[in-house]
Amino acid sequence: MQNHFNLQDTFEIKNNTKIYDPKKCFLFLEQQGKKRYNSNFKIDTNDIPIIYKLLIYAIQDEKSAFKLGIDLNKGIMLSGPIGCGKTSLMHLIRPFMYAKNDYKIIATRHISFEFAKSGYDSLAQYTLKSIQQNRLSGYCFDDLGAEQQIKHFGNDCNVIAEILTSRYEHFVENNAITHITTNLSASEIERVYGNRVRSRLRQMFNLIAFEKEARDKR
Repeated sequence: MQNHFNLQDTFEIKNNTKIYDPKKCFLFLEQQGKKRYNSNFKIDTNDIPIIYKLLIYAIQDEKSAFKLGIDLNKGIMLSGPIGCGKTSLMHLIRPFMYAKNDYKIIATRHISFEFAKSGYDSLAQYTLKSIQQNRLSGYCFDDLGAEQQIKHFGNDCNVIAEILTSRYEHFVENNAITHITTNLSASEIERVYGNRVRSRLRQMFNLIAFEKEARDKR
């Protein structure tokens, strides 16, 4: 592995198009993982199919995405057991993302605490766009289902359900993109957020899922 393996080393430009080398992409991701987390970071060979799908989505490879059943106009719902590396991958894959699909990563627990402190005003950054924006800012809501049902001065609100419902409307209107990580199953999502939200999620996201047996990497 190169000592300084840059993102530009992962592709060549041919006919004004970036042609990515998957092997170099994985080398870059592993190097970034060592920098961000620890020197022992290593991509699990069992995770390669998952990471490959994320890469194809990030670089907007239409032909490969079609073969994999990935809709490039939707966001990503990355699902898997606790500790399998979902959040880490969403951090590491970001440099490959096209600007229109880029995102800030924020824990759903943090959002619920923001609501408890500041009420509905705290949700505006996730549900409203500024005058200068063509569409909502991209977000990856990390650990869907881990947030608590918190009240603000007696106002009880399923905060994440409200955000997702609002972002669905923006998704329909102008293709605003949202990403999610979760360890909840489809039935658990319906129990926590209701059938309406679950239905919206089907329309908003590509489901990319780790196996239930994926090992805990913490």
